[in-house]
Amino acid sequence: MSTLRPLYLLAVTALLAQTTIAQDLFSGIDPDGFDHTVRPQDDLYQHVNGRWLLQTQIPGDKSNYGSFTALDDAARENIRRIIEAAAENPTDENGRKVGDFYQSFMDEETIDKRGLKPLQDELQAISELSDMEDLFRHLGYLQTVGVGGPVGFFVSTDAKDSTRYLAAIVQSGTTLPDRDYYLEDDEKYSKAREALTAYITKLFSLAGVPFSATAAEDILKLETKLAKAQWTRTELRDAEKRYNKYKVADLPNLTPGLPWPAFFEAAGVPELDEVNVLTPSFFAALEVIGDETNIGVAKAYLTFQLLDGAASLLPKPFVDAHFEFHRKQLGGVPEQEPRWKRGVDATSGGGAGDFGVLGEVTGQLYVAKHFKPEAKLSMDKLVANLLKAYESSIGDLKWMTAETKKQALDKLHKITPKIGYPVKWRDYSALEIQADDLIGNMKRSALFEHQRMINKLGKPVDKTEWGMTPQTVNAYYNPSKNEIVFPAAILQPPFFNADADDAVNYGGIGAVIGHEISHGFDDQGSKYDGDGNLKNWWTEDDEKAFKELTSKLVDQYAGYEAMPGKTLNGKLTLGENIADLSGMAIAYKAYILSLEGKDAPVIDGNTGPQRYFLGWAQIWRRLYRDEELVRRLVVDPHSPSAFRGNGPVTNLNAFYEAFDVKPGDKLYKKPEDRIQIW
Repeated sequence: MSTLRPLYLLAVTALLAQTTIAQDLFSGIDPDGFDHTVRPQDDLYQHVNGRWLLQTQIPGDKSNYGSFTALDDAARENIRRIIEAAAENPTDENGRKVGDFYQSFMDEETIDKRGLKPLQDELQAISELSDMEDLFRHLGYLQTVGVGGPVGFFVSTDAKDSTRYLAAIVQSGTTLPDRDYYLEDDEKYSKAREALTAYITKLFSLAGVPFSATAAEDILKLETKLAKAQWTRTELRDAEKRYNKYKVADLPNLTPGLPWPAFFEAAGVPELDEVNVLTPSFFAALEVIGDETNIGVAKAYLTFQLLDGAASLLPKPFVDAHFEFHRKQLGGVPEQEPRWKRGVDATSGGGAGDFGVLGEVTGQLYVAKHFKPEAKLSMDKLVANLLKAYESSIGDLKWMTAETKKQALDKLHKITPKIGYPVKWRDYSALEIQADDLIGNMKRSALFEHQRMINKLGKPVDKTEWGMTPQTVNAYYNPSKNEIVFPAAILQPPFFNADADDAVNYGGIGAVIGHEISHGFDDQGSKYDGDGNLKNWWTEDDEKAFKELTSKLVDQYAGYEAMPGKTLNGKLTLGENIADLSGMAIAYKAYILSLEGKDAPVIDGNTGPQRYFLGWAQIWRRLYRDEELVRRLVVDPHSPSAFRGNGPVTNLNAFYEAFDVKPGDKLYKKPEDRIQIW
């Protein structure tokens, strides 16, 4: 520990006579990451992570690096060993598929030898399109093979009837990270647009496709029109606005000229009766854009979408071009990831919502080897304590009436926790995998997953299904199922450590649990009832009070500057900021309840409450490349890590008590200005 003694430690000395000092206990805090020249009262995040931020370099193949990415790296190393063992000695058909797919990804010699041959049929089909109906039908087909376009089609739980599935269509079709990249004059966005045209030109040159010299500019102009018609990400967050159920027969009332029957037939749902149109105004604009677009430009655009989607699976020049644009230009990443990492991601999934080709097969193998049953038992206890604390907190709310509290408690009691891994694994028996056919494997996988998705229509909602693989370092709340889900891979230090003191576990995974529970009560999750239906359960006065509180949080985060001239979008990040604030408040309450009236030990000079907040700040340590931070500020509903570390604690009285925060300290807020929501 540094010889500089933080001011807040002076207060600890007064406790030494009456509090158990437990230097032999393991706190779970990394002391080497601290910057003791910064006081926690002024900047908790920098105090806990300053030395780590100064001494850590972002690996050359990453756009950012922190606690999540370090754990993800470790998980990928473990999965690599599992996959390679399956390739060398498969014990069953699933193991063979895992090994064969990974082999197909790693076999660069065969990939280079085949060149563009695996795409020739797809390229030929695009070249033969002749009119709008052909184009729209082909857009429906592209849904089945995982290629992008201006229409996104999917099947999910009906937001207003959580017992059934509903098909949906949503805006899509742009390549850059957000509509702002097309519409704003910012220098970084201008460079991204230039990089996009260069990338399109490069792909067409490599593929030898016969498009005009202006094709890249024409595609950029088309995507700019699509971007202008798209809803903003803040608008897309609104659960009520994005629920617009139509009879398919009535879609001509919205878009008279778009041949939806051709689209749905090609997408494999010719008898579809109804659909949720998430972004109606976009599709009305799409009809106009379609009328204005030359067939040659439309075909060039679809060809680019095909080549871009396949580039990372093609010979090395295509892979390099894909990396140069998507990772280097847009993310600031200087080095390509080793091929084995990309192969692991393709096999196992690369993050939230990404199941790869065989995500739950590798997940099953990962759980068997790396998930201990006692971790689940500890998590069960933590979740139970958090739910108990949440119940108490709802009862104590001063801004909410008894009528709405009753509904909130009903929803809380109906939350379903899922921990570690699913009780029922996906069946991949119908998926054909060949060890020498990467593009074919990817196409068959897309068809397989698309068919699995549309097969849900007309069937009861499967409440056992997971939206993440067990090897994903993340967690989520699903409002339509009213469930909180914690994959096995996140149940590791610094989030959860069975050998560490409880305070840090409550500040880490406990606050994450509280965060996910709080999503059920954030500005959008609170629109769903305990059964997962989009249904207002608030009194008018309580809803007004809630919006007044959350508007203060919007203003707080909108006042943070992440980099010169770029502030946070308080409306886009509102849901996550509510979840951070409420999750921390509830997890702290659960920690205090867990002490059962006893004093927490002092470990390494820190009281239990102090360790709770230090543990929270520790999990958010993260470095960003500038390009990645620019991207996240417009696309990510989460605030950058420094503001997640500091933002919530300014509203928590327990933080002020733990560190004796006083007027004049940089994180100080007057008591009347502190925001308590849940």
